[in-house]
Amino acid sequence: MPPTTPGTTAAATPTVEELEAQQQRLVFRRFGHDDAWALGSLLVELARRRQAPVAVDIHRAGQQLFHAALPGSTPDNDAWIARKRRVVERYGAASYLVGARFRAKGTTFEESSRLDPDTYAAHGGSFPVTVEGVGVIGAVTVSGLPQLQDHQLVVEALEEFLGRSAD
Repeated sequence: MPPTTPGTTAAATPTVEELEAQQQRLVFRRFGHDDAWALGSLLVELARRRQAPVAVDIHRAGQQLFHAALPGSTPDNDAWIARKRRVVERYGAASYLVGARFRAKGTTFEESSRLDPDTYAAHGGSFPVTVEGVGVIGAVTVSGLPQLQDHQLVVEALEEFLGRSAD
C-alpha cells in the first residue's frame, strides 16, 4: 500500500494478519552500514517527493546508523522516533502491529502494556530490521505523518529496497 500524501484519502486500516504478513515478508539477508545509508536515503527520497515533514531514523544493535530531519519536522519527531523504536526493540514487532494487537483485544497499548507512555509508543512508523537466521537487529523509523501513513512509508521503502537487493 503506498502512503497517502497530505490532502488525500487514507487507505483502509490493515488487519493484524496483514501486518504480521508484512513483517514475515520484509526480511534482510544481511544489514550493514551501507544498507542503512541506502535505505535511509530511499526513505528521504520518497518523503521529499511527497513533501512529507518527517524525520527518518535507522538503528542497529543500539547504534544510530542513519538520521535525517526534513523541512517541517520538529524535535518532537525525534522523541516519537525514540518511543516507537523502543516498542520494536521490546516486542520484536512493528510499532503499528503492536498497537493493533492491543486494539484487537479491545484495549489499548497505553491501558494494558504497563509501560510508561513517555518512553514507549505503539504508534505506526517503526519497523523491525530483521535478518534471516538472526532475528530482529534494529529498527527503521519515520515520524511526522499520521501513524498509518508513517507505517506505510516505511513499508513502501522496505518493499522497494528489498526488491532491489533481490535482483
